[in-house]
Amino acid sequence: MKIFQGLDELEKAVGTHLGHSDWLTVTQEQVDQFAEATGDHQWIHVDPEKAATGPYGGTIAHGYLTLSLIPKLTWQIYKVEGLAMGVNYGANKVRFPAPVPVGSRIRAGVEVVSLTPGGGGRQLVTRVTVEREGGDKPVCVAETVAVLFPKTD
Repeated sequence: MKIFQGLDELEKAVGTHLGHSDWLTVTQEQVDQFAEATGDHQWIHVDPEKAATGPYGGTIAHGYLTLSLIPKLTWQIYKVEGLAMGVNYGANKVRFPAPVPVGSRIRAGVEVVSLTPGGGGRQLVTRVTVEREGGDKPVCVAETVAVLFPKTD
């Protein structure tokens, strides 16, 4: 894990790749729980029998489930010390170039795109690329935006 001692040190990392998370196996239980939470019960996600004869040869994770795993994955990659808090501000761009078959292992890589004043703090934009083990293209690429607030004590 890369630990930055404050926002000034993080700013020096703009344009660099910070590393990769550990691999995480996506399970049918996670997919089913996500379907329950969101109401998205499309058969390609929750019906293994029907999905076995479908275009992916089995069930696949929801794209938004993959997106929702970004915090879990990126928190393994870097940390910024000296913050009062950080809040999710959104995403500039999100794409799902390839599916995530249930049982696949995924991991994230993070690149620091920018760190600028904004939102009452400093606005951090990172490019997160989620890849599937053995896949030939990413399963999710997202430009995430957070507002970081330094401690003021």
